Amino acid sequence: MSDTACPVPAMPGVAARRRAQAVEVLGHELVIDPTGAVWWPSEAMLIVADLHLEKGSSRAARGYLVPPYDTSAALAGLVALRQRYQPKAVLALGDTFHDRRAGERMAPRDADTLASLSQGCDWLWIAGNHDREAPALIRGDWLSEWRCGSLVFRHEPTAAAAPGEIAGHLHPVAKIQVRGRVLRCRCVVTDGSRAVLPAFGAYTGGLNICDAAFEPVMARQLMRLWMLGDEAVYPVGQDMLLPDRSVQSRRKATLASQPQATARKAATKP
Repeated sequence: MSDTACPVPAMPGVAARRRAQAVEVLGHELVIDPTGAVWWPSEAMLIVADLHLEKGSSRAARGYLVPPYDTSAALAGLVALRQRYQPKAVLALGDTFHDRRAGERMAPRDADTLASLSQGCDWLWIAGNHDREAPALIRGDWLSEWRCGSLVFRHEPTAAAAPGEIAGHLHPVAKIQVRGRVLRCRCVVTDGSRAVLPAFGAYTGGLNICDAAFEPVMARQLMRLWMLGDEAVYPVGQDMLLPDRSVQSRRKATLASQPQATARKAATKP
């Protein structure tokens, strides 16, 4: 099974696929792209979460045999999204870089691609738990969080009611069984007042939305989710969701009750 985008065969409980899916969060229309990015039409803004650039090189340094192409793949995906949506601004919801030395390990070609992506539109970078400080190579604003009207964008979901919050960090995936096949795919989850976006990076893995880590974020019975296919987005019913074998979370998800204090600044747009 893979946590990347995957095909979901048609069956009862899985709604008809759509190339992109519009959802509302606190009255704002957001469009889910099959890549896991979100397009905000009213602001002409592209939103992505958890790229974890240079995770491959970090793992390789620890003896793991992984191909060093995750950064190139993630950046290529961003290039394609820029071309498709022509955004005025791009917002990265934290953990863009896997660690504080990720920028130093980045191949020159990838660094050039990142620099070119930063041209022609505004970039807003939210600090994450993996990248609390801005690497030297980034261009744009490095923030603890960003507010626009009634929405607030931050890396870690608040472990309490937080209307208008758009976050990443938890890497949500959904697990279902379709015609005898078990699929575990990335997903966007919302209760209508807030949303958690999936990881955009290539080697990021995912946390099952049935995991207890999601309980402080939104009530299970209010969750609506959209699984990401290769070329489409699939609304999936609650009755199809399967937990992973382990009841306990495989990682400790830190849910921030307040914005991170280590970033350079916070910004608010009226």
